[in-house]
Amino acid sequence: MFKEKKDQFLRFYQSQSTVRKILLSGSAIGVMLLACGVFLFLLVWSQALGHLPDQQELKLVQNPTSSRIYSADSVLLGTYFIQERSDVRWEQIPPFVVDELIATEDVRFYDHKAIDVKSLFRVIIKSVLMQNESSGGGSTLTQQLAKNLFPRKNYRMFSLVINKFREIIIASRIEQVYSKNEIITLYLNTVAFGDNTYGIEAASQRFFSTSVAHLSVQQGAVLVGMLKATYAYNPRIFPDRAKQRRNVVLHQMEKYGKLSATQADSLFSLPIELSYNKITHHTGLAPYFREYARQYLLQWCKTHTKADGTPYNLYTDGLKIYTTIDSRMQRYAEEAVNTQMALIQKSFDQHWSKRKAWEDQPSILTDAVKRSGRYHYLKNNKINEAEFKEMMNTPIPMNVFTWEGEKELSMSPMDSIKHYLSFLNAGMMAMDPDQGAIKVWVGGINHHFFQYDHVRPGTKRQVGSTFKPIVYAAALENGVRPCEFTSAAKVTYTNMEQWAPENTSSENYDRKFSMEGALAYSVNTVSVKILEKAGINNAIVLARKMGITSDMPSVPSLALGVANISMTELVTAYSCMANGGDAVKPYYIAAITSAKGELLEEFKPEEKVKTLSTETSQMMIHMLRRTVNEGTAAALRTRYGVHNDISGKTGTTQSNADGWFMAMTPHLVIGAWVGADDPRIRFRTTALGQGARTALPFVGQFFQQANKDKGLTSVTSAHFNPLSDELERRLSCDLYKSDRNFIQKIFGKKQKEQKRDFDEKAKEKKGFFKKLFSRG
Repeated sequence: MFKEKKDQFLRFYQSQSTVRKILLSGSAIGVMLLACGVFLFLLVWSQALGHLPDQQELKLVQNPTSSRIYSADSVLLGTYFIQERSDVRWEQIPPFVVDELIATEDVRFYDHKAIDVKSLFRVIIKSVLMQNESSGGGSTLTQQLAKNLFPRKNYRMFSLVINKFREIIIASRIEQVYSKNEIITLYLNTVAFGDNTYGIEAASQRFFSTSVAHLSVQQGAVLVGMLKATYAYNPRIFPDRAKQRRNVVLHQMEKYGKLSATQADSLFSLPIELSYNKITHHTGLAPYFREYARQYLLQWCKTHTKADGTPYNLYTDGLKIYTTIDSRMQRYAEEAVNTQMALIQKSFDQHWSKRKAWEDQPSILTDAVKRSGRYHYLKNNKINEAEFKEMMNTPIPMNVFTWEGEKELSMSPMDSIKHYLSFLNAGMMAMDPDQGAIKVWVGGINHHFFQYDHVRPGTKRQVGSTFKPIVYAAALENGVRPCEFTSAAKVTYTNMEQWAPENTSSENYDRKFSMEGALAYSVNTVSVKILEKAGINNAIVLARKMGITSDMPSVPSLALGVANISMTELVTAYSCMANGGDAVKPYYIAAITSAKGELLEEFKPEEKVKTLSTETSQMMIHMLRRTVNEGTAAALRTRYGVHNDISGKTGTTQSNADGWFMAMTPHLVIGAWVGADDPRIRFRTTALGQGARTALPFVGQFFQQANKDKGLTSVTSAHFNPLSDELERRLSCDLYKSDRNFIQKIFGKKQKEQKRDFDEKAKEKKGFFKKLFSRG
């Protein structure tokens, strides 16, 4: 019975569409539905079913907007978002996009005041009778905007109708607050386009790699077509279906006179050509830096409040963060790391081609398995050992990193661990030594697959010979003369378990070195003796003043860089030498503004503290220039053709676990590092694993590119101040000379050995003749 009445009413509804005709028809169902509808409407309007925003609230409505982080030269580095969203102004939206939207979604938009009476009751009745949320056809753009700004709620009964009434009431209020053009703009900034993109600007960037202002008519039609069903008409997933929907939009444009028949026909056959740009937190410039800054910004938001007293939200309040990063330098640094690391990894793989790097130390692989997320997941779910081994050795599809590009492979979790265990990683940082502004931050080789940041202050590795300049600066500060020659002869330290530092070149033991010579050739035995002359505690105190906060052991081996120190600390300490002796504090954020551009906080460099004498810093610059000109870092000149005014120091830690290179120019201090995440994975030979072969190439390629950039001329063409005549005189000596005491000692030792051999032979001969004569 009810079904018959329902069918009868629907047939009646299809031919009669106004309230007056429903009432005159005498239909009991129609009257009942109308009465229920009025009752529900009054409940919603009176806010008995929940709060409704008033006009004042609507004036203050703020679309959740991602925060944007910029470089010092105003280049967008990335965004912080939960939903990828970027706002645009009315002036930035092409007129044809507006026409496409209205022709397809709400053709009477400019004629109604939030409610399209001609289609309203059809949708209400379909929703009531059929409870069909996708009934469509009745929501105006303003009502859709209301739904975007104030999402639907779940009620126990009649949820669709109640939500519809809420949207009608809110939409009516929106129409009283905003102009039609403002409503269109708000709508296009809030609507979802699929693939977690919100707003037409984000969709334009995602699907066509362009801004909304540069969309073509057919591209705009693709995006507008998606609004009907963002998944079903996603051009990335369903290109044919998306093309059909695009053509529907174009046909609507033709129907309402916004396109001529000729224009429409010429567009119908065109294929959809995507330029898909998957924007994630891993893509774009400086991803490691952005992640480090994000953690600080989250804390900043907690302690800074908006006008309404609530704290800022990094993901929704549209903050603009201006940093000290230079986008040009950052790009050159990332390109250098990527190019050089591909070559270094190839060399490393060839070096270990006949066996695995962990073959002699199985614990390396065991430890890597225990660090893996899958291991913790399986253990937390109490998987027994047999099942665990089976799951770890069963191939599954996965995307893996290679230097030839990301690949989708069938690989077991165990093979995946082995795959990544074999990779070397890298870090590179550059800072303005005068103010402490960080200009470059490259924390690794690929943020998607290797998220551990090797630049951040908490990441510490042994620094090798890059610590030596601090030791030599301490010696100069404590009265040691730069031309005071020190023997390179090997010494055994009985108080340190017979520790005897060695040099990389055996010929260095028979020489005496000046400070400049010992630095240029990185002579370990001399450096330990220089540390003793300076005083170990004096060197540690100076290092702390220069910016090193990590623990430093009070032992002679400190001179060889046994301390674990971060890249940030090391770059900060070298900046003290490069700027004339002033300790600086690194900083990376210049200012934070609101979405409207109001300055919320400005960050300025901290006051510098005089730490080294100007004379000491100048002498260190001079001596370390020799390291680049003819010492361990000479490849910067000979191989890479870099002839900037650069001082620097290479560093290689024990067993080649870490390769370092530190470079200084008047306006830029650069640190570079190469090593495996597990320091037990490394080159077996210093010829391959030393900092001059691994880390230095980053700096070489970086300067090759920076020198071509005319916008960086002030940085690349700068020169350090020349030495005074007095300092020239104090540094006027040879790099090394023969150690006569060492030679005499060696020669004397040889003489004694020769005499002992002669006496033994003479004794043997004397015994022989004595026996011979006794027989006679």
